[in-house]
Amino acid sequence: MIIRPREPSDLPALVAALREVHEADAYPVNWPDDPAAWLDPPKLLDARVAELDGEIVGQAGIGETEGLPAKVLAVVGDEPVAAVVRLFVAPSGRGHGAGRLLLDAAVAMAAGRGARAVLDVEAGGTAAIALYERAGWKRVHSGPGDWTTPSGETALLHHYVGPS
Repeated sequence: MIIRPREPSDLPALVAALREVHEADAYPVNWPDDPAAWLDPPKLLDARVAELDGEIVGQAGIGETEGLPAKVLAVVGDEPVAAVVRLFVAPSGRGHGAGRLLLDAAVAMAAGRGARAVLDVEAGGTAAIALYERAGWKRVHSGPGDWTTPSGETALLHHYVGPS
C-alpha cells in the first residue's frame, strides 16, 4: 500500500473508486452531479491517495472549515483546525489498512499546517465511525446536517476531533 500526494491525473480513477464506494456503502449519501468536482472542492487544501498494486483505491483530503458546532469549538479553543474531507476506500482496496493510513495522512497534513484535524460523518457510516474511534478520535457533538438524504430526511452528523 502506497500513500502519496494526489495528482490531477488521479481524478478519473478516484471517480471510479468513489462510484464503487457509493454503490457498496452509499457514500457519498447523495451522488454528486459532477463527482470529479466533488472530489476537488474549492476549499480543499491538500489530498493523498492510496495505491494498491498500482491501482488507486482511496483518498483523504483536508480542507478549510467554517461553521463548526460550538461543542467542537469548545474542544479545540483557539487552535487552528483543518477538516478531513473526501476520505474513502474502494471495496477493492479494503483489508490492507488503507483507511487508517489515509486517516493518519490527513492528520499529518493538518499538523503540517499547524492545525488540528476535525471531521464529521453521517450517522449511518458505521465502518468509518469505527475506524475513527479505533484511531483515537473523540466524538464531541451530534446534530443535524445542512443537507438531506435521498429520502428527504435531514442528515444526522457526528462531529469528531482528532488526536492532538
